[in-house]
Amino acid sequence: MAAYRYCEAVTGMQARNFSYGIRLLPEPKRLAMSALYALARRVDDIGDGDLPPERKAELLGRTRALLDEVRAGEVHEDDTDPIKVALADAAERFPVPVDAFDELIDGVEMDLRGAEYATFEDLRTYCRCVAGSIGRLSLGVFGCTDPKLGAEYADTLGLALQLTNILRDLREDAANGRTYLPAEDLARFGCESGFDTARPPAGADFTGLVAFEAARAQRYFEEGLLLLPMLDRRSRACTAAMAGIYHRLLQRIAAEPESVLRGRVSLPGWEKAYVALSGLAGGRS
Repeated sequence: MAAYRYCEAVTGMQARNFSYGIRLLPEPKRLAMSALYALARRVDDIGDGDLPPERKAELLGRTRALLDEVRAGEVHEDDTDPIKVALADAAERFPVPVDAFDELIDGVEMDLRGAEYATFEDLRTYCRCVAGSIGRLSLGVFGCTDPKLGAEYADTLGLALQLTNILRDLREDAANGRTYLPAEDLARFGCESGFDTARPPAGADFTGLVAFEAARAQRYFEEGLLLLPMLDRRSRACTAAMAGIYHRLLQRIAAEPESVLRGRVSLPGWEKAYVALSGLAGGRS
């Protein structure tokens, strides 16, 4: 179907880490995951783009209307929006919790409002919206031996991945006027002045802050990866690959905290491929 091919093209071009995992899936699941990614990418691009806030709000509202069409079964194959067509087909083939996309939009709207996070519990709510939602959507495609417990683990794994993202993007987010780490943590380590330069804030325990947040993310990785035995082999490999890539990023950040202030920390392509193949072979990176 042309709509799926479009979504695959979006995924291949823009999903730096995600695509390594979904390549391990059988075609029906791979296509469905591409449709999920393509719509999630659209939502993220609206939030991160340069449009005025009112225009972003309008586009997010249109996306909610798209989801209503999918839920109502009102999407036709000749619709001009290939992402909508592919998502509607995926939702017919798999028990995809489409409502989770509304949570993703909720998270992007928190960004548009300039939400700040006083405590970790505040940040956890945001992470559930923008990352846990993707985990639960993915689980709808993968299938799971215990859907209720699996959804909890998927949420937890999403939290681990999002915390890793937050650490990786400290400098970039600061340049865009965003700070995601909880204010209580910034105060504890003397980092309230932010991360606008390639050096830690004067007098701050920046290494301590990163170590604290990395240890927290590590705990969530360990809990979230309890999801793996609940998945079939190919879905388990996909999840292990995606989680493994982010886990290696976390390890790299923890080993050299100030690297996140100098630029985006990333893994070379060969290492991502190695992690993906390890997942297929049954490893957990």
